[in-house]
Amino acid sequence: MVQENMLFSRFSRIGFFQFFSIQLKNHKFGFRVCDCFPGIVSLEQVPSIYMNWVLRFSGFFNENCCDRVGFAAVNSALLVDDHMFDYLPVREKGFVGKELVDDNVVVSRLVGGDFALRDRVVSSKGVIRPVDRKLFGMVSRVVKTLSWRAAQHVSFRDAVEKYGFAKSIDSFRIILHVYAMARMKWEVWILLRYIVEYYRDSNLDMFSLFTDLVDSCTTTSSSNDLVDILVKLFASNALLENAIDVFVQSKLLGLSPGIYSCNFLLKCLAEANKEEYLLNVFDEIEKFGPAPNVYTYTIILNFYCKGQELDVGKAISIFEEMEKRGNKPTVVTYSTLISGLCKAGHIEDAIELINNMRRENQPLNSYCYNHVIHVFCLKGELDEALSVLEDMKSCGVTPDIYSYGILINGFSRNGNLEKGFDLIAEMESYNIKPPLACYSPLLKGICDSGQTDLSLDVYNNLKECGYECDQHVYNILIRGCCLRADLDSASKILEEMISNNTTPDAFNCQNLIPSFCKMGFVDKAREFYSILLESDILPDVLTCNSIVHGYCAAGRVGEALHFIGEMCDEGIAPNCYTYNAVISSFCKEGKSKRALELFPVMLKRNVLPDVVCYSTLLDGFAKQKKFKKAHVLYAKMLTAGITPDRITYTILINTLCSKRKMRQAGILMNEMMRKGFIPDTKCYTAVISGFCKLGNMKKAWEVYNEMLQRDIVPSVVTYTCLIHGYCKVNRMDIVGLLIDEMRSKNISLDKITYSILIAAHRRLGHLDIAYELFNEMEKEGVLPDSSIYKLLDLDTHNVVS
Repeated sequence: MVQENMLFSRFSRIGFFQFFSIQLKNHKFGFRVCDCFPGIVSLEQVPSIYMNWVLRFSGFFNENCCDRVGFAAVNSALLVDDHMFDYLPVREKGFVGKELVDDNVVVSRLVGGDFALRDRVVSSKGVIRPVDRKLFGMVSRVVKTLSWRAAQHVSFRDAVEKYGFAKSIDSFRIILHVYAMARMKWEVWILLRYIVEYYRDSNLDMFSLFTDLVDSCTTTSSSNDLVDILVKLFASNALLENAIDVFVQSKLLGLSPGIYSCNFLLKCLAEANKEEYLLNVFDEIEKFGPAPNVYTYTIILNFYCKGQELDVGKAISIFEEMEKRGNKPTVVTYSTLISGLCKAGHIEDAIELINNMRRENQPLNSYCYNHVIHVFCLKGELDEALSVLEDMKSCGVTPDIYSYGILINGFSRNGNLEKGFDLIAEMESYNIKPPLACYSPLLKGICDSGQTDLSLDVYNNLKECGYECDQHVYNILIRGCCLRADLDSASKILEEMISNNTTPDAFNCQNLIPSFCKMGFVDKAREFYSILLESDILPDVLTCNSIVHGYCAAGRVGEALHFIGEMCDEGIAPNCYTYNAVISSFCKEGKSKRALELFPVMLKRNVLPDVVCYSTLLDGFAKQKKFKKAHVLYAKMLTAGITPDRITYTILINTLCSKRKMRQAGILMNEMMRKGFIPDTKCYTAVISGFCKLGNMKKAWEVYNEMLQRDIVPSVVTYTCLIHGYCKVNRMDIVGLLIDEMRSKNISLDKITYSILIAAHRRLGHLDIAYELFNEMEKEGVLPDSSIYKLLDLDTHNVVS
């Protein structure tokens, strides 16, 4: 015993090396070491060199004297001497200098590779230098010092690549358990995250990770901490099935996951709407632990009240079960249940619950009342919402910005802007500064009512009070100015918006630039387009399309094509709608061939012509009487795999009817209906016109009746075609019926209809009826042309005078 004390005193003079800064004196391994020497009660007091001497005794370690973690740790520690560092010393003459080996020891390098430990020289000949000295040296230093610097520079991925998977997972398992026993949870989280990332990137079985790290160790305290962190890590990365697997396996091994990690798992399952998994885990917690707390029940309650599965009945049963188990509800729990009742439409039950809470002196806050106020505002019952606010104040609960914000939004949508401003004043009286979100609905209400000047006054007052307007407020103001055609004010707001470093979005541009284009100020719109580019703001294709349409509407098709080229240069890809505006303009100008030349240009820019482009061009060829080109284009359209729509069929049917090919038109019309396209008024009118031109009034009448049976209202053109056809065969009785029907449907006769009727009666010798129609025409404000004067042998100058 005397020799042991002398030996201990000798090593004490060398200096203590803090080995195992965690408390291990209750472990078998700790008892085994501490019992060897008097005066030592924990491994913290064991010198490093002396510990190394103890560890070298054969037979000292076995699974009976130390657990698996300690057994693995000390065996790893044996691989590296206490004074080893990650690289070998360089043999040089003279003293080299001091090296920081770990957190506690400064080692000096001497000539010949010997080491000096606090001025004591230790021969390097006895130093063990294993091949994997860096990995095991890291393990040894972590076990001895709990140094995070020793572990943070060796990633799991690099360790696997250098030392292999088996050695790496064993080493990291030791480190994880040591850190876990020391309650160094942040370090455990980081290391576990690296391991999980490696498993995921390498397509390893993530379900085996628990076995690799926890199942092989019987240290309960560290294993429980690892289970908690691993559950949270899996759950936070949406690996919910792996998190559940860890939860289940830990229970089978007799481990006890903490209620906080279980609550986090339940929360993630609820957010992912995994109802079955959620209820199974909750049931397991209730039956076998850990004991659920009020937050556990609140998570389940929240799932049934605010999630996708709204079920107030289940929420109430969960709430009652929580109270039976002695968990006192918090104000968050009550607020969650009230929210569910309000969403389910049980507003009276929510109010009754609040009243019960008041009678029982339960905690109440503004959120409990806000849910009720919100429901009343959505229903338009603003007086009831105000009464809830007053009741809230009477019981000592101060309304917050959300309480007032809900009411202000409700009154603004209802058009009661005066009450909204009164609530703003009330907020200020309670020393609650109204946020900008409270002013936004008021500004929108003012703009919707057409009071643009008032909205600008409010906006200026906000700036004077120090408010910084956001994107939403600017959008409201620009939209309001555009609705009132006050483009000057809108322009100033946009310029101010850009100067305040608020990036205009598509909403700003889609209000301002299109408004200029619609009013014919395409050059002004183009100026703002340039301003956006100078501000490094790339307009969207919808904004650019409005400029293209503005050019086309002004007849400046060449400039529209030039602008499309600029769009492409800026990286704004045009679409079919862009080119269709140009195609339509060319067709209106009778340049259908020029429009067709755009198709190859579109294909080069990866814009496939759609059915609208083809239909527009088909209509252009049809109006130019180029029926052959129209049918060739239709064949190309089918070859390109583009399905015709109702407009395409109508154009083709009208083309065939103009050529009096009624049989082909009928076939195409039947095909159209088989594909689910119901013919409209234009389509039926084209067919009726075709039969009338052929003099087949029987067939024209059948088509007209079919049109009425489908509840399709005829137009003045439809009636004009029928009147013209029956006038040709002198069936004035049917003509009279058609005119009466037009008047009963409030369809006014146009100039063409009057001309046909006057010409027919003039031909039949009914001059008195012809003159009556002429006078009626003037009374209706339809200006006669010169042909009608000639029919009636009237002097144009006399009639005009």
